[in-house]
Amino acid sequence: MERRDFIKMGCALCGATAVAAFVAGCSKLGTSSTPQGPSVNFTLNLSQSSNSSLNSVGGYVYSNGVIIVRTGTSSFVAVASACTHQGCTIGYDTGSKDFYCPCHGGTFDLNGNVVSGPPPAPVKKYTVTQNGTVLTIQG
Repeated sequence: MERRDFIKMGCALCGATAVAAFVAGCSKLGTSSTPQGPSVNFTLNLSQSSNSSLNSVGGYVYSNGVIIVRTGTSSFVAVASACTHQGCTIGYDTGSKDFYCPCHGGTFDLNGNVVSGPPPAPVKKYTVTQNGTVLTIQG
């Protein structure tokens, strides 16, 4: 094999390897539709001062990697508090009734689904049950 042919073959192999690596890496981006968040099972007492914001519609608290929001007179929503993009703590916007990430502008609906922005996956939604002044968050 001549030197010129050897160099051409080497360049072709390097190029093919680079393209294959790029395609494989890109195919993994943004493909997760599995909600992300910790598994939890805990209670919150609404009569405790640390949870007092949950006594008003639109109020929210953070606990155990979860954000819990009072969405109505007797309804609550809980989702994982870490954005699936880069792990920033999400907040709740009472005006739009969406969860938002202050770091890169991602938004999630009340079911944890991505509405806009860079998050590659939804945040996990949890079951919230109320018994008197005690909320149980599970999932």
